[in-house]
Amino acid sequence: MKFDIITIFPKIFGSYFDESIIKRARKNDLIDIKIHNLRDYTYDKHRTVDDTPYGGGPGMILKIEPIYKAVQNILDIQNVQSKKNTTRTISTIRTTRTILFSAKGKKYSQADARRLSKYKNLILICGRYEGVDERVAKHIADEEISIGDYVLTGGEIPAMILVDSITRLLPGVLGNIESLAEESFSKKIPNTKYQIPNTCLEYPQYTRPEEFQNWKVPSVLLSGNHKKINEWRSEKIRAKKKNV
Repeated sequence: MKFDIITIFPKIFGSYFDESIIKRARKNDLIDIKIHNLRDYTYDKHRTVDDTPYGGGPGMILKIEPIYKAVQNILDIQNVQSKKNTTRTISTIRTTRTILFSAKGKKYSQADARRLSKYKNLILICGRYEGVDERVAKHIADEEISIGDYVLTGGEIPAMILVDSITRLLPGVLGNIESLAEESFSKKIPNTKYQIPNTCLEYPQYTRPEEFQNWKVPSVLLSGNHKKINEWRSEKIRAKKKNV
C-alpha cells in the first residue's frame, strides 16, 4: 500500500515514520510512504502556497493550484507505474482515495481505517493556516476527514494517525494477527461466543507482578479458567460501553 502525503512541512514526518511498526512495514515493503512538498508545485519564485481569502477575513488560505498540480502529478506517476495506456485523472482513479484533513470533515473511526485499508493508494492533503480553498474539497478530494472536535495547527498529525491506524491492519504488519481481533473497537472476543459492539473499548489487561503497592490483579485472571476469564472480559467491555 502506498501513502502520498502533501504538506508544506515535509520534515515533520521523519521521526515518527522511522520508528517501530511503521519502520518495519516500510523496510519489508508492506507500505510505501512518499512525502511531497507542496511548495515544489508552485509557479512563482517565492514558492507561494497561500493567499488572502475572498470576501475578507483573518488568516491565509492554501491555494488550489499547487494542490491540484501535486495530486495530478502523483496520479500521473501511478499511471506510469501501472503501465497502462489509458490516462488516469483525478476523477477516474478507483484504486486511489484522496483525503483532505479538515475540521468540518467526517470524524475518523476504526471503521474508516478498515475501509481505507482496502485501497492501494491513499493521497493525503495536509491543510495549514486558516484553511484550504473549498474547491479542493469539492473537486479534488474524495472525502474530508477530521480526527476530533478540536483545532490543530495543520493536517500533519492527522496524516500520521491515519497512516498508523491503517498500516497495522495490513497483512503481515503485526507479528500476532490476534492482536487485531482482541484490541479496542474489534467485533468479537476471539474463540468465544461473545459479540461486542464495534465501538467498544478493549477489556482491562494486567501483567506481572500479581501485586504492587497493594494493588492486585483480579483473581479471575489468575484462575486458569478461560471460560470465566472470557465472561469477565465481556462484562468489563459491556460496562465500558455503557459509560461511553
